[in-house]
Amino acid sequence: MSVASPLDVSPVIPVVQLPTHPDPSVAGVALARALVAGGVAIIEVTLRTEGAVRAIRSIREQVPEILVGAGSVLDVGGLDASLTAGAQFIVTPGTSQALRAALGDVDVPVLPGAGSVSEVLELRDAGHAEIKVFPAEPLGGPAFLKALLGPVAGVRICPTGGITQASAPAYLELDRVPCVGGSWLTPPDLVITENWPAITALARAASDR
Repeated sequence: MSVASPLDVSPVIPVVQLPTHPDPSVAGVALARALVAGGVAIIEVTLRTEGAVRAIRSIREQVPEILVGAGSVLDVGGLDASLTAGAQFIVTPGTSQALRAALGDVDVPVLPGAGSVSEVLELRDAGHAEIKVFPAEPLGGPAFLKALLGPVAGVRICPTGGITQASAPAYLELDRVPCVGGSWLTPPDLVITENWPAITALARAASDR
């Protein structure tokens, strides 16, 4: 599966931290299939646990119906490993100078992270029209984003960080915020217990917005 932008796939991008045990590749594939069954055709696998890159590769190979990206990409090494594994989009929590330079040569969509108006402007000036704002809730939530987007034209925002099922609608009402990133679709307890039907139900609720 490929699209012009990951921001246009679903109102919620599931942000997933896969457990190290059992095999994260097996869990990742089952989780991806559960999301697809609920109508959510995108998944961001964060590079926070061992085996995350391997899981990205398995999802890409075994669940072609879903767009799989790498999240929490902190450096060029993580970027290269994610792309080699077949990640179809890249998400960073923040954007160092080295990472920003490397992202300019990537041939898949990227959501570079920013935490201030200045950082958003710097990324926009570097050619990025789609930006992740993190951590959205501690920064001020929808009120902060509304104030940011007022004077800053030419960008679309995907906020993540502390967003819940209850708070998501307030973000999605904002102009140029087509989606949010959140972990509530894939709670760790449901992933660990392999409760895939419950995750499908959460995905269905999110995709029906």
